[in-house]
Amino acid sequence: MLELYRLILIGLGFVFIGLGILGVFLPVLPTTPFLLLAAACFARSSKKFYNWLLNHKIFGAYIKNYREHRAITLRGKIMSLSIMWLVMGYTAFFAVSNLVVSAILILIGLGVTKHILSLKTIR
Repeated sequence: MLELYRLILIGLGFVFIGLGILGVFLPVLPTTPFLLLAAACFARSSKKFYNWLLNHKIFGAYIKNYREHRAITLRGKIMSLSIMWLVMGYTAFFAVSNLVVSAILILIGLGVTKHILSLKTIR
C-alpha cells in the first residue's frame, strides 16, 4: 500500500510539472504553485526526483527562490507580467466577443499582477 501511495505521488509530481509548463504559456494557469506542488509530491515520494527538480536548470531556481525567500527575480516578474498581459489582452479584446468573459479575464490579470508585484524582488 505504501508503494502505491509513493507511485501516486510521483505521478502527481509529473502532472504538476506538466501543468507548470503549460502555465508558462497559458496566463490563467500559474507556473510556480504547480512546481511547488510537484516538489512537495517528490519530497514525500522520491528523493531522486525531488533533487532533480530542485537542481533543474530552469525550474530549480524558481522553486528555491520562492520557498526560501518568497521572491522572484526582476526578470521573472517582467517576463511573467509581459507575457501574461500580451496573451490576456489579446484574448480579452480580440479573441472573445463576450464582454463578461473579457471583464473576468482582465480581473484575473489584475489579481495575478497584484500577487506577482507583492512578492519580493531578487536582484
